[in-house]
Amino acid sequence: MAQVSINNDYSEWGLSTDAGERARLLQSPCVDTAPKSEWEASPGDPDRGITSTLGAVFIVVNACLGAGLLNFPAAFSTAGGVAAGIALQMGMLVFIISGLVILAYCSQASNERTYQEVVWAVCGKLTGVLCEVAIAVYTFGTCIAFLIIIGDQQDKIIAVMAKEPEGASGPWYTDRKFTISLTAFLFILPLSIPREIGFQKYASFLSVVGTWYVTAIVIIKYIWPDKEMTPGNILTRPASWMAVFNAMPTICFGFQCHVSSVPVFNSMRQPEVKTWGGVVTAAMVIALAVYMGTGICGFLTFGAAVDPDVLLSYPSEDMAVAVARAFIILSVLTSYPILHFCGRAVVEGLWLRYQGVPVEEDVGRERRRRVLQTLVWFLLTLLLALFIPDIGKVISVIGGLAACFIFIFPGLCLIQAKLSEMEEVKPASWWVLVSYGVLLVTLGAFIFGQTTANAIFVDLLA
Repeated sequence: MAQVSINNDYSEWGLSTDAGERARLLQSPCVDTAPKSEWEASPGDPDRGITSTLGAVFIVVNACLGAGLLNFPAAFSTAGGVAAGIALQMGMLVFIISGLVILAYCSQASNERTYQEVVWAVCGKLTGVLCEVAIAVYTFGTCIAFLIIIGDQQDKIIAVMAKEPEGASGPWYTDRKFTISLTAFLFILPLSIPREIGFQKYASFLSVVGTWYVTAIVIIKYIWPDKEMTPGNILTRPASWMAVFNAMPTICFGFQCHVSSVPVFNSMRQPEVKTWGGVVTAAMVIALAVYMGTGICGFLTFGAAVDPDVLLSYPSEDMAVAVARAFIILSVLTSYPILHFCGRAVVEGLWLRYQGVPVEEDVGRERRRRVLQTLVWFLLTLLLALFIPDIGKVISVIGGLAACFIFIFPGLCLIQAKLSEMEEVKPASWWVLVSYGVLLVTLGAFIFGQTTANAIFVDLLA
């Protein structure tokens, strides 16, 4: 019997900026377990290998850049200044790039085409299930962050339109909880229910434009600051080493594109590990330039007084910043359904596999189950966003999960791949690679454990 995947379509990867592209990159692994050779297209199949090297760079950059950009100035403040922030990002970039290369190597070795499938094939069932659960929780948390971002930006825009001082209580229809709920029900929920989201043709393009515009505004406002903007204390050194580590979740959240990377690698015309290394290096350098430009200039503009969402630090009346806020709102409105689609696909795959029901035999109940999953997901994320107004806390938690995708799972895959080699005499490089895999897992576990401990204990004590 041919193998069937949830929402599996590889024919549209490439330079396309179709919103459905990101969703397909996060599709759930297969429910069925038939051999891949029964269905997989041959190397000469026109449906495979259509992405050029330049196109792959664009897709990886597109997957990397996003709403996490808004938190980078605060990350520089947390790390203890510009020097510490740059050093931290440069150091982590080595591990981030190596993780992407490891995933491509393991994908090629296992002949699997998505992140989850690679983890399943290389590390086994238990780790594969944990990977899927982590992806579902990560996308769920990111959806919460998106709703908080919408509320933050709407508060500033409404304050200008209502001509009221910031922080003043206005009419009931300007209340933050009401405006977030209204926007979510009118726009996000209808976009999240459909089975496919390919109709959001320009969502990814809009997100990229908004990201670059925000970066440009932050840099321009630093070079030509407004008179009413006065920076707080400009830190020059970290208060402690733990302060530096506290900035890691934001960097992980910003650079996390690893889940998307495996399908992009397999969609290339020449899916070779060496070529892929050049692709991800170029993509990460571009993303690094954007994040550093925003982080450095935003931090130097406001110092230690910078908000977790840098746009909140600017005056509400600034029209250029207001346009940036509108860009971010539009970007998030279209990004939420994409992330929800990815999480829903993973949940669907887990459910069908648990029930032992092949996809093609469960079409009749799919619509009812999809609507129920969407409503539960939507209402839970909305409620949590209404009562967790601090986006910094949310990004800290999901940044810890992002560390799992960047460090832990690639590290485990590398260890398992090398341990499976049957050579009696292990070369020196074998031991080096296994040791590096252990280092990745350890680093990822440290970041994840630290953020989890902060979320559980620090907030409770406060």
